[in-house]
Amino acid sequence: MRAYIIEDEPLGLNRLVKLLEEIDPKIKVIGHAETIKSAVWWLQNNAPPDLVFMDIELADGQCFEIFKQVTIQAPVIFTTSYDEYALQAFKVNSLDYLLKPVRKDELIRSIGKYRHLQSHFGQQTVSIQLESLLNDLQQRDRQPNNFRNRFLVKQGQRLLSVETQEIAWFNADGKIVLMMTWSGQRYLVDYTLDQLDNLLDPDSFFRANRSYILHFKCIRTIHPYFHGKLKLVIHPAPEESEVVVSKEKSPDFKSWLGK
Repeated sequence: MRAYIIEDEPLGLNRLVKLLEEIDPKIKVIGHAETIKSAVWWLQNNAPPDLVFMDIELADGQCFEIFKQVTIQAPVIFTTSYDEYALQAFKVNSLDYLLKPVRKDELIRSIGKYRHLQSHFGQQTVSIQLESLLNDLQQRDRQPNNFRNRFLVKQGQRLLSVETQEIAWFNADGKIVLMMTWSGQRYLVDYTLDQLDNLLDPDSFFRANRSYILHFKCIRTIHPYFHGKLKLVIHPAPEESEVVVSKEKSPDFKSWLGK
C-alpha cells in the first residue's frame, strides 16, 4: 500500500509514519506535504497513492481547498483536533477520521475500514462520499443554528466552558489565538480565526483584519485612518493601542455595524 500524508506538524507526521510502519511494514509512505499548495502540486504531478492521510488545518488554510483544485483519486483518512461540526459531517457521510494524537488502535480500524470499502465497493463510492462531505460542510456553514454557544478553554489544569455572549474579541498572534472576555479574562483557544469566522454569528462578530474578530459591543470609537482605513478603539483594550480595518474591509465593516 502506498500512502501519502498531508500534515504541517512535524511531530504529528513522524508519529503517523512510525505507527504505519508498526502496523504494516508493507505500507510505504511515498511523500508528504505541509501546505495546500504543495499538496495540490504533488497530486497533480504524481500517480495517485492508495491512501491519503490529510490534516484538516494546514499552514495555508483548511484542507478542503485541496478538493476544489484537484481530483483526489484515493480514499482519504482525515486527522483533526476537535472540530465538532466537521466530525459530525464525517459520521453522517460514513467517512473516517482520526483524532490527534493518533492512536494505534484507531489507525488500525481506519485502515481496515478503507480496505473493506475498496474491496467491496470500489473507488467511485469513495469519490461520491467525499463530494457529499464537502457539500454537507458547506450547508452546515450556512445554517444559523450551527453557531457556537460556548467554547471549552483551559485555565491552568482546569477546563472551563465560556459562553459566546461573554466574549468581547479574539486575537491571533501567529498560531496562538486568544479569547478576551468582557471581564478581562484571556484564554487560549484551539481554533484558528478562519475556523472561528464560520463558528460565530456574523450578526454579532466581524473579522476586522487578519488578527482580530470583534464583537460589535467591544467597539468604543471609530476614527478615519490613512488611505481609507479605519482605526478602532476597543474594550477591553488589547496590549497594542489600536485595531485597524483595511480599506477593502471598511465598507463591509460600516454596513455590518449599521445593521
